Amino acid sequence: MAGHNKWSKIKRTKAVIDAKRGGVFSKMSKEITIAAKHGGGNPDLNARLRSAISAAKAANVPNDNIERAIKKGTGELGGATIEEITYEGYGPAGVAFMIEVVTDNRNRAANDLRILLSKNGGTFADAGSVAYQFTRRGEMRFEKGTMTEDAAMELALEAGADDVQDGGDEWLIYTATDQLFQVVAALREKGIHANAPKLIYQASTPIALTDVETAKSVIKLYDVLDDYDDTQNVHSNFEIDDSIAESLD
Repeated sequence: MAGHNKWSKIKRTKAVIDAKRGGVFSKMSKEITIAAKHGGGNPDLNARLRSAISAAKAANVPNDNIERAIKKGTGELGGATIEEITYEGYGPAGVAFMIEVVTDNRNRAANDLRILLSKNGGTFADAGSVAYQFTRRGEMRFEKGTMTEDAAMELALEAGADDVQDGGDEWLIYTATDQLFQVVAALREKGIHANAPKLIYQASTPIALTDVETAKSVIKLYDVLDDYDDTQNVHSNFEIDDSIAESLD
């Protein structure tokens, strides 16, 4: 079980702020559409869709938006077809980025991201040139409460998870990609509600940033990529050294 980094808390704070913006409705609707496209429109038979709907409702996405997103994914509504694509890039100090995009125009998205990277100290990378530095895994989290590290690890492993990490005020649980929603269900049976289950790209060898200006540049690029309209998720291999994290809040 690894310790947490203060950058993780900064990212979660950013996620809370972002959730208050209108853009979160769009991202969640796209996730619902993609989930319905790949697994069908019945949440009882589609674990990814069920999780996407649950997250959307928790963020107060209107039911009409959810229904439209499902119908768009199943083809009941017209409009452009959207697809999932993962683009790769490098930022300042050789930091690697995996950018998950949901778009109806892959050429436009690729060109836009190329420009965003170029204007913010980064470079667009060929497919596979960055991905080898990451492992695809399932991730979820639940509040620590009074649960000890040993108890959290035992609970997670019994549910079928691979690992548990300290996320500050939460336990982070990691799973194999095909076990994510099974572990969510197993924890639910044990009375544990796991938040934000999703597939992530986890860095194999994180890069610790110790220079304030470099860290600011990397975070700026992260934010620019994350704020792009078609972006669903941004994954990177950087960590902010605790010695400078406070100055970046």
